[in-house]
Amino acid sequence: MSERNKSLVRAFVDAINSQDWQRVLGLLASDFKRHSTAAGEPGVNSADELVAFLQAEFTTFPDAFETLLDLVAEGDKVAARHHFRGTQLGPMGNFPPSGKVLDATYLAIYRLEDQRIAEAWAEWDNLAGLKQLGHLSSG
Repeated sequence: MSERNKSLVRAFVDAINSQDWQRVLGLLASDFKRHSTAAGEPGVNSADELVAFLQAEFTTFPDAFETLLDLVAEGDKVAARHHFRGTQLGPMGNFPPSGKVLDATYLAIYRLEDQRIAEAWAEWDNLAGLKQLGHLSSG
């Protein structure tokens, strides 16, 4: 079961990198929820909302690419350490395009149900990312 759950998370990341939104939807429970306070945005409360969130991310970072660095599975959960890299060519909230690369890792925990991702918690160092993109000074 652990290997099957890890394979599902790998397929999810691959579908995102391919921008294959139908495949992403097929890997998520329809009532999927994503929890994150890192950017101060409201939560994501459905599979369709997650796809819209990811599409907006690709508008901001058109060359975005994620790599899975670590996966640990136990029971119905998979913990992942992701690497994200993308060039900010679109606005990000109130921040204008910087043309700079965001190169960061983040952590996520996925809860699986009926061979679909039902819930996710994702957190990253937003302050370090804003500094990398030149939106905040490092001082």
